[in-house]
Amino acid sequence: MNSGILFIVSAPSGAGKTSLLKALLERQQGEIQRSVQKRVLSVSHTTRQPRPGEVNGEHYHFVQIDEFQRMEREQAFLESAQVFDNFYGTAEESVRQQLETGRDVILEIDWQGARQVRERFADAVSIFVVPPSIEALRERLSSRGQDSDEIIGRRMADAMSEMSHYDEYDYIVINDLFEQGVDDLDAVMRTQHLSLERQQASIPSQLKTGI
Repeated sequence: MNSGILFIVSAPSGAGKTSLLKALLERQQGEIQRSVQKRVLSVSHTTRQPRPGEVNGEHYHFVQIDEFQRMEREQAFLESAQVFDNFYGTAEESVRQQLETGRDVILEIDWQGARQVRERFADAVSIFVVPPSIEALRERLSSRGQDSDEIIGRRMADAMSEMSHYDEYDYIVINDLFEQGVDDLDAVMRTQHLSLERQQASIPSQLKTGI
């Protein structure tokens, strides 16, 4: 059995990455009877407190800061980052265990985390999700109607900074029409399993020899 493939998915705030991945995984649940590659979303460790409705081990692994720092010292994380006063990290062991069972693992991380992951997984496949236009991005970031112009401007600046790293990725998905965006993500992930290296083990010997 081939091992799974590690996918990195990044995007600026407002591009719709989380919604696309949620829809992609929900679509998979309806394809259980079909021969599809099972995909799982990696669950990160974090030192922040759970929000209402969040379940430990499902949304995040919630840990104390001393436990997180111990894991960092032991180089247990594929990637880690500090966001404001909280720390986030992806445990390498759990990712490798999932891959060994044949599952594809999806990391939903930023460009800095993507760089860290590539140092240990050179064959990881990276996808960057972008909005269809700057105007669409601004509209999405403003859609809640609760943020001041100053906050929206700051979020726009952060998003533009994130988008400047798009050329570090293998694939670009433009999230304009939502269902098309889900289809594009699905197509990229399915295609990786059709490479010669992965398919040749499944080709009957008679076909290989021409008999």
